[in-house]
Amino acid sequence: MKVPLLDLVAQHQTIREDVMTAVTRVFDTQQFVMGAEVADFEREVGAYCHAKHAIGCASGSDALLLALMALGVGEGDEVITTSFTFFATASAVTRLGARPVFVDIAYDDFNLNVELLERAITPRTKAIMPVHLFGQCARMDVIADIASKHNLPIVEDAAQAIGADFKDQRAGKMGVIGCFSFFPSKNLGGAGDGGLMTTEDDELAAKLRILRVHGMEPKYYHQVVGINSRLDALQAAVLRVKLRHLDDWSEARRANAARYNQWFAAAGIEEIVLPKAHADSRHIYNQYTIRCQRRDELKAHLQAAGVGSEVYYPVPLHLQECFAFLGGKLGDLPETEQAMRECLSLPIYAELTADQQQYVVEKIAEFYRV
Repeated sequence: MKVPLLDLVAQHQTIREDVMTAVTRVFDTQQFVMGAEVADFEREVGAYCHAKHAIGCASGSDALLLALMALGVGEGDEVITTSFTFFATASAVTRLGARPVFVDIAYDDFNLNVELLERAITPRTKAIMPVHLFGQCARMDVIADIASKHNLPIVEDAAQAIGADFKDQRAGKMGVIGCFSFFPSKNLGGAGDGGLMTTEDDELAAKLRILRVHGMEPKYYHQVVGINSRLDALQAAVLRVKLRHLDDWSEARRANAARYNQWFAAAGIEEIVLPKAHADSRHIYNQYTIRCQRRDELKAHLQAAGVGSEVYYPVPLHLQECFAFLGGKLGDLPETEQAMRECLSLPIYAELTADQQQYVVEKIAEFYRV
């Protein structure tokens, strides 16, 4: 049996007609950049995120960069975040001449360890940027209390968490700016790159809208130096179609996670640790990530059996070569470094069948029985 890590073809087959109609609509107008299609998507996805303002941009990476630009992050500033995340989280900080300050993660959910957060704050701290990793929100109540105490803004890296909730608050709603990615592998994925920023602040929203178009308002008049990060109308059109299915797809992922949990528990595989979903959160499972002994051997075993898997992340940011100037070294973040050795993400996409999941569980049980 073949079980890919992600099967976007299976998803596309269920919505192909609607997607092609939407794409044709854009081609018929020949309006490919911004415009009414993007404005309509912003309104619809803003409502979904419970956000007053939703501002599209070219990628999730740009969303983080624009958010920090809007907050005035610059040379010599510090932004507190996690090392166990995709590269863009820290690159957005360093591109502005600021310094990412990495806090270790919690064992149970891979998110920033809130017990370590306050000690990382210095007079140079300009913002806190938690990441809602794998589709589950960080402990935003504690983070918000600490941020308020020190008068620091929160930028939520919600690239993997659209539709996730924490204590009935939606991801992207709990900081001053929320940042999302529409990379095709996300729960809401486009036909290429795309991103979004959400905010309740009118002034920040206006600033973000200007910054994404070269700092231009009105046309050819530049108040500030921005960047070119406009959302394509084609992406907006595709995303509008997919947005209507997002909750169903995320619920299917949650059902698949529950089935994995049940079947792995029944299999009694002591060498793996299943992902923990907090009772006060809605985990949308952009990834289903286990901890496992002999991780790399297991991954090779699954590949030989036709099962896709992925390691997120084999090298955390504090150990990346390009961030050597920060002085990070092995041993600095023990929980992060343990996760880099143990984590393996399994297929969890909405169209995954029960037979495919059973096969995955059987192959993992087979590996540890040998």
